[in-house]
Formats: sequence, structure tokens, C-alpha cells
Amino acid sequence: MRVIIGEDEVLLREGLRRLLDDDGFDVVAVAGDAVTLEEAVATRLPDLVITDIRMPPTHTDEGLVAALRIRARHPAIPVVVLSQHVQRRYATDLLDSNGGGFGYLLKQRISDVTTFTADLRRVAAGGTALDPEVVSVLLARASRASGAVGSLTPRQREVLALMAEGRSNARIASTLFLSEKAVVQHTSNIYDALGLPVDADDHRRVLAVIRFLASAADDLH
Repeated sequence: MRVIIGEDEVLLREGLRRLLDDDGFDVVAVAGDAVTLEEAVATRLPDLVITDIRMPPTHTDEGLVAALRIRARHPAIPVVVLSQHVQRRYATDLLDSNGGGFGYLLKQRISDVTTFTADLRRVAAGGTALDPEVVSVLLARASRASGAVGSLTPRQREVLALMAEGRSNARIASTLFLSEKAVVQHTSNIYDALGLPVDADDHRRVLAVIRFLASAADDLH
């Protein structure tokens, strides 16, 4: 899998490159700023882009803006953005930039190499990967804005959180020590409570759930 990395901190950039190389990824280019990143993507057309949100020159949201532009110009190229802190707006902006093939992860997740690289591969395959802390923020805000989320049982909220992270029914069942049949029943009840259409496609169901959470959270503004 051909990957381009956008990260201005040299140590992190080179560490990430080595980590990916060791796990079978092919890092075809690295970039230390958003302009170079976009140029590299346009030239190399990778299978996956990984970029920091904060990039030179202002170190605010140049990486995110670059990610959104890449998504607009090359919608088939999946993008994962990395951040030091949870920013709900960034997740919402990524959601608004089209369907699957995106991820928003905190940099601290990189240390869990197995999970991190699995998330990258899921995004590269057209899926989604939201950091658990991002999902937690969306859920907390949505529960205050929407009676639907607040009415879910504790177990249903656990299932919903894992759905929003992009986990499959099998992974949810394993994490929560449930049968897959029980997970299917929980997801069906969640769809009913949130007024969402039932969809067997993992990618579409995740997008539906996250969009609901993001829109409910936006109602607080």
C-alpha cells in the first residue's frame, strides 16, 4: 500500500515512516508542510494519505485544510488526520467532505501499533476510523442535545460508541463479550431510537451514526 505522510516534526515523521515500513506499507513520500503534501499527492497519487492537522506556517489547521482539498480533488484517495487533541469541528468537517475513506485519530494511538495500522488499513479500504476520545465527545454532546441518544441504555451507548469508531459487529461482540446476534439486536434498537435506516453495509452505517451524532452536537451551538 503506497502512503504519503504529512508531518512537520522530523522525529515523529521518521518514526511513523519506519513504523509503517516495518508493517508492510510503502511510504512513497513525506512532507513537512501542507503545500508540499498536496503537491506530493497530486504527483504520486497514493493509496492513503496521513497528515497532521497542525502544519506550518501558522500551525493551526493547515493540515486539515490540505486534507479537505485532497478529498475534494482526489475523492478516491483515503485520508487519515492526526491530532494532539480532540477537536469536534475537525471530525465534522471531514464528515462533510464525502463518504468513507477517512480517519481522525489522536497521535497517542500510534503507540498501539497493531490497532493503529489496522485502522489505517480499514480507512484505505474505504472505511472510517474515529478515535475513541472523539467519539466520546460526540456522544456526550449529542446526549445533551438529543433525547434520542439520552434514552439509550448503557449497553446500547457502548455499542453505539464502537459503531461510531468503525468497528464491525464481530469486533463489537468481542470487545463487549456479546454474541454477534446480540450486537445485531442492539444495533437494530439503536437505529430505531435514532430514527436511522437499517443498513447492512458497515461503512454506510458508521457514516449514518456519526452524522447523527455530529448534527445533534451542532444543535448545542
